[in-house]
Amino acid sequence: MWLYYLLKSMSWVISHLPYKLVVKIGLGLGRLYYIIAKKQRLRAEETIKERLGYTDEQAKKTIRSLFIKLGATFMEIMYMPALNKNNIRGLVTFDRPEVLWEALGEGKGVVMLACHMDNWEWLGAALALSGFPLSAVEKPQPNHIYSDFMNELRTGVGQEIFSRGTSEILGCARAMKKKRMLGLIADQDGGYDGIFVPFLGKMASTPTGPAYFSRKFNAPIVPIFIVRKEGNYGHQAIVKDPIYYEDTGDRKADDYKVTLKMTQIVEEVIKEYPDNWLWFQHRWNTPYTPPEEKELEQGEK
Repeated sequence: MWLYYLLKSMSWVISHLPYKLVVKIGLGLGRLYYIIAKKQRLRAEETIKERLGYTDEQAKKTIRSLFIKLGATFMEIMYMPALNKNNIRGLVTFDRPEVLWEALGEGKGVVMLACHMDNWEWLGAALALSGFPLSAVEKPQPNHIYSDFMNELRTGVGQEIFSRGTSEILGCARAMKKKRMLGLIADQDGGYDGIFVPFLGKMASTPTGPAYFSRKFNAPIVPIFIVRKEGNYGHQAIVKDPIYYEDTGDRKADDYKVTLKMTQIVEEVIKEYPDNWLWFQHRWNTPYTPPEEKELEQGEK
C-alpha cells in the first residue's frame, strides 16, 4: 500500500501548486524522461519514421517534443484533484461543444471516440466537469494499486468508471440506456478479437467496442481529441462530426466500414499533431494474417 499513499501524497502536494508551476516542473521532467527512457525513445523514433516517412532529424525533434509534453501531462494528472467546474473552462477549451449536446439530444446515448493523444485523462475530466454525463471504460494497469489511484482521480471529477472485464458490457449497456456518453479509446492494441484495418499504412487490430455499441443502441459516434495548446499551458478539445453506423445486414462488413472511418479520422488528427500521440505504444503488436493466407492454412488442416 505504500505506493498508493505515495501517489496520494504527491497528488495532494501538486494539486496545491499554481498550475503554471505544475506545467513548468512537468516540462523539466519531460526533458529528463527523454534522456533516460532510451528504449521508448528509440521505438517512438523508428515508428514515426516508418509510418510517416520522417527523416532522422524530423523524428528526433518530434519525439523530443512528445516526451517533454508527457512530463507536463504526468504532472497535470497528479493535479487533477484541483480541477473543478470553475477552472476547467480556462484549462480545456472545446471548439464545438454544440456537436456533443446535439448528439446527446438524439436520446440514444453517444459513443465518444478518443485516442492516446496529449492528456486524455483531462479530456474525460473536462467533459464531466462541463456537464456532459460521461461513463468511461478503464483498462486495468498491471499494478492494481495504480489503477485504483487513477480511478479515484477519474471519479473525483465526476466520471463513471467501468473496468474492462466480465462486467464491462453490462456496465456500458447501462450507461447507454441512461443516455450517457460512453468514452472509448480507439487506438489501443485490440488483441486477437479486434478488427484489422489499415492504420498509418499498416494493418492494425482495432477495438470493436465503438462499432458494437453504436450498432446495438443506434447511437452516434463522436470523435473527440485533446491536444496541448501552443506554449504548453492548457489544452484544446477537437470535436469532429458524428459518425453513424450503417446497418446493411452484413454485420462483418458494416463493423469494418465504421471502424475504418473512425481510424481514418484518428490518422488525420495524429498527422496534424504528431508530437501529441504516443508513438512508442505497441499499436501494431497483434500479428496480421491476410485472408487468403488464412484460407490456405485452413485448407491444409
